[in-house]
Order: sequence, then C-alpha cells, then structure tokens
Amino acid sequence: MNRKIKYLIWDWNGTLFNDVRLGIDIINKLLNQNNLPEITFERYRSIFTFPVSYYYKTAGFDFSKTPFEILGKLFMDEYEKRKYQMNLFDGAREILELAKNKGIGQSVLSAYKHDTLVEILKHYQISEYFENVSGLDNIYAGSKEHLGIELRKKLNFKKEEILFIGDTLHDADVAKAMDVNCVLISNGHQSAERLMDNGNIVLSDIRELKNLI
Repeated sequence: MNRKIKYLIWDWNGTLFNDVRLGIDIINKLLNQNNLPEITFERYRSIFTFPVSYYYKTAGFDFSKTPFEILGKLFMDEYEKRKYQMNLFDGAREILELAKNKGIGQSVLSAYKHDTLVEILKHYQISEYFENVSGLDNIYAGSKEHLGIELRKKLNFKKEEILFIGDTLHDADVAKAMDVNCVLISNGHQSAERLMDNGNIVLSDIRELKNLI
C-alpha cells in the first residue's frame, strides 16, 4: 500500500474525533432514565454498530416503550451540548498535516449530520484539510454507504490509490461498496477483536498511518 496512496477518506466520530467516552456516558444516562442497567466501556465497544438503532436494542432499550426516534433525539441533544468537551485523537492533526504535505487529497465521510459536521470541523480548525465533507441529512446515524458511493464518483483515482480510514465494521462495508482500500483503527467505537472480522487491516493508533502513506 505504501507510496501508492493519493487520497484519504476519513470517518469522523471515533476515527479523527475522540468521542467514545462521551457516547458511553450519554447512553448510560439514557439507560438510567429508563431503569435499565448501565454498560461498561468493553460492553459498549462489543455491541456498538450501524444503524445505531440496532445497538440501542442490544443495550436493552424497548422501542415499544420509548421509540428509537425519541431516544436518538435525546442522545443527540445531549451530545450537541457536550461535543466541544471532547477533542481530536492524539496524532490526528499530525497525520492530516503529513498527508497534506505529501500532496495526498483528503475528504471526510460521516454518519454525523452534515451541517453539524461542517460546523465541528471549523471549530477544531481542520476544515482546510478536506476537499469534500459528506454527512447525513438526519441525526439518526444510519448507513452512509450511499454517501460513499456518491463521493467515489468524484474521485478520479484507482482503487489502490484511495485509502478509507474508519473505526467500525460499517466503515469497512462502505469502503467495499466504494471499491477502495480500508484500514480500521481500534481505539474508537468498536474493539480490535470485532474489527478483525473478515481479515480487515487493523491499527491500534492513528499515528501508525505514517507507515502507510
């Protein structure tokens, strides 16, 4: 893969942005409010998935009592209040700058709502690194595969020249749908054990990308 990469496609939450602990804290708050047992860090990373409604069910929520639309809205309202308490993963800016200096193009592809994604990239002063920013048109974090396919149409590069970087099996699925290479980083929303399914390339830290680009 080394020296061939001309374009990076970044996932946001859990890949560049370290919001894992925030996500766990908020879901536990909702579980408490619904008289359900909290989940641990390890349990969270073993059940988190896309669409996120699936993991809400596994966490214990009963949608016949409280619909997912309500739970999802409560989650995002709290997330939006607290998102600026978080920060990028250590080494993220370094890798973004390294790619820029090497002339490697970069985009963000996320299940986060598009307008809030644009806003948060500006807040953390990294908008300049990205040619394209693609987010969903809603707050419910479903599949972003359709966004990936649309982005792929804009990129005039071969499969081996594009690297998708994410932190979930959904990212690997999206990369496959886009027909691009993928690496997953295991300090985000899913554990290394889960990410290794299907022979995915898994890194433990974003700084390991230095060896791939």
